[in-house]
Amino acid sequence: MKRLKAGATRAEVAHSGTAAVIDASFTVKPGEIFVIMGLSGSGKSTVIRMLNGLLEPTAGDVLVQGRSVGTASAKELRDIRRSSISMVFQHFALLPHRTVLDNAAYALEIQGVPADERNARAREILEKVSLGDRADAMPSELSGGMQQRVGLARALTAGTDILLMDEAFSALDPLIRREMQEQLIELQQELGKTIIFITHDLNEAMFLGDRIAVMRDGRIVQQGTAEEILTDPADDYVAQFVADVDRARVLSASNVMDKARAVMSASAGPRAALRTMRDMQTSIVYVVGGGRKLLGVVHDRDVMRLVKKGITTLESVIRTDYPVVAPDQVLSDLFESAVESNLPLAVVDDQQRLLGVVPRVTLLAALGNITSDTGEMPVVELPPTTISMDMFDETLHEGTDDTATPGLASTEEVAR
Repeated sequence: MKRLKAGATRAEVAHSGTAAVIDASFTVKPGEIFVIMGLSGSGKSTVIRMLNGLLEPTAGDVLVQGRSVGTASAKELRDIRRSSISMVFQHFALLPHRTVLDNAAYALEIQGVPADERNARAREILEKVSLGDRADAMPSELSGGMQQRVGLARALTAGTDILLMDEAFSALDPLIRREMQEQLIELQQELGKTIIFITHDLNEAMFLGDRIAVMRDGRIVQQGTAEEILTDPADDYVAQFVADVDRARVLSASNVMDKARAVMSASAGPRAALRTMRDMQTSIVYVVGGGRKLLGVVHDRDVMRLVKKGITTLESVIRTDYPVVAPDQVLSDLFESAVESNLPLAVVDDQQRLLGVVPRVTLLAALGNITSDTGEMPVVELPPTTISMDMFDETLHEGTDDTATPGLASTEEVAR
């Protein structure tokens, strides 16, 4: 321990024993999913076994809701496990001679809860994990995914605030594994449990984790959100780890959005809109009201017609048929909107305030070499129509005649 504290590596102290976990300090917040990930032998499973007292730390301590696990007596440790911590195992660990209902209710049985009460609670949880109709089945009659749902139901039925999940989905087929991940997210949002999840799969860690701790050779080399680890890896090891991550399912609109520069107030007129288009070298302008609430967009041709007719307000040409996305939407959800529209995706919050925009080229740049689900790269939009100074001046001096001027026809040719 002295040598490790002085900076020795795991290999340098190997003659004295295996240093499975070295100075792994972290705090898990109530209600979050905290993922510990790393390759085999990194120490992640040892960490989770120390959290519930299955292994005693050589040095340091584990505090669960303020109670020490490392120094707890056998009686205190049993109480912590019953009242605070439940565990979901990789290989299900079901009682083969008991029904699904009895397995789900087992933790409450150990706590001495009456049969009617514990069975009612177990049936309620089985419904939540889509096993309400299999309560009387035996574990051997279930698929692997169903058996893992029983294990999850057993942990949830116990009513503890904390769930420990040690490679809980790694034994499942990929499609079933994805379903279980999504169901865990849904249950977490509904029940608000604190979850410590162990995995060696970085995509799984990125999908599930509110925060992630990356382990290597017994040490935690980086902690942070999925976005922080993906965009700012702490060292070359983490950088190599995240190199093949599906960025489309990790990064969100807020991570890649650009500042919306072509923006104007709804009170401004058509001539101000044309000036903004000219200065910003764009063919559209976003129109906002009070508090930067997005009202719509105006296009260059529509604004030109207003100027020609002598109309001084934009209200009649503000369009609302533009793509809008939330800041927390992942990039994989933005493909369809980006491909179907020639406009950048407007990023707005729940009060419809304009936060930024995601042009198609920005989306593609963020994804790197990731393709769409069809295997084809999304189409890159052409540069927007540019309003020249000559065209701007000519438009401002036009009368109210609605026939096309040579200058306007020229602009339309450029647009084509």
